[in-house]
Amino acid sequence: MTAESTAAASRSGLVGKLSTLDRFLPVWIIAAMAAGLGLGRALPGLNDVLSKVEIGGVSLPIGLGLLVMMYPVLAKVRYDRLDTVTGDRRLMITSLVLNWVAGPALMFALAWTFLPDLPEYRTGLIIVGLARCIAMVIIWNDLACGDREAAAVLVALNSVFQVLAFGLLGWFYLDILPGWLGLRTDDLHFSVADIVINVLVFLGVPLLAGYLTRRMGEKVKGRAWYETAFLPKIGPIALYGLLFTIVILFALQGNTITNRPADVARIALPLLAYFAVMWGGSFAIGRGIGLPYDRTATLAFTASGNNFELAIAVAIATFGVTSGQALSGVVGPLIEVPVLVALVYVSLAWRKKFA
Repeated sequence: MTAESTAAASRSGLVGKLSTLDRFLPVWIIAAMAAGLGLGRALPGLNDVLSKVEIGGVSLPIGLGLLVMMYPVLAKVRYDRLDTVTGDRRLMITSLVLNWVAGPALMFALAWTFLPDLPEYRTGLIIVGLARCIAMVIIWNDLACGDREAAAVLVALNSVFQVLAFGLLGWFYLDILPGWLGLRTDDLHFSVADIVINVLVFLGVPLLAGYLTRRMGEKVKGRAWYETAFLPKIGPIALYGLLFTIVILFALQGNTITNRPADVARIALPLLAYFAVMWGGSFAIGRGIGLPYDRTATLAFTASGNNFELAIAVAIATFGVTSGQALSGVVGPLIEVPVLVALVYVSLAWRKKFA
């Protein structure tokens, strides 16, 4: 058997292990985007209706979608193995540097490079770069066969730093650094309370629910039942929550996206460059410092993903729902979702090289 045929057989075997929902995930995501855009066009008053009920500045339907999306993945985490993750200093230190030094700096540079004449969009992208991912990254990591326990720890770590560092970094990148470089500054005012609420709700609630579910399930039924009977039943719920969230998110900004395609394209360019550099660089660093595949994938996805829900909430609360800053936040998942789904497949292809 040739090397090419062996690789093809390995790929087909990997794909064959995926459920129909997982195997055609890009198709479902594209369909969810289209459905959301269509819903937003068909119901122009939907934004006003949904904005009346919010959690920390985020629409309640989006909040429910995030909770449903995160719970099954966090219920899969083996919490008795978390000490093996926190003991890996290479992973922890590298993740902190990538997320809170490299990521915001890269987005700042790309925003000023690609959007020097569009301050609203530029500010929105910088805010996106400051909002490190604490939600959808868990889905991408799980699909790429990353380390669930490591993802849970890194997401929790990002959440703590999000509360402590978001305001300080926002002040630095939107006011101090542009002034040092002789660039025009933009004022940013935001509520730290909203950030705390977002972290507590969108991470704390599903994390607590997942932990209690595993503890009670294993105690009552045993680990074998929990792993082989319970988890397979709740697993698809995470992807249903993801698709639901995408539909609602794109429905809320459907008119803006479809009416301003040129602006969307200009915002998309720095985002594409950001995801390529952050994911590829993080994956290369993971290999360079000797991490195994599962933790390298976790490092790459946690470093390249962003918390667009938080970025959108801050932009809307500060600049308004129709602002250019809010549009930059909305374009984020439009680019991130298909790109990171594609990177899941790239990651799985690289998995064979590690093996």
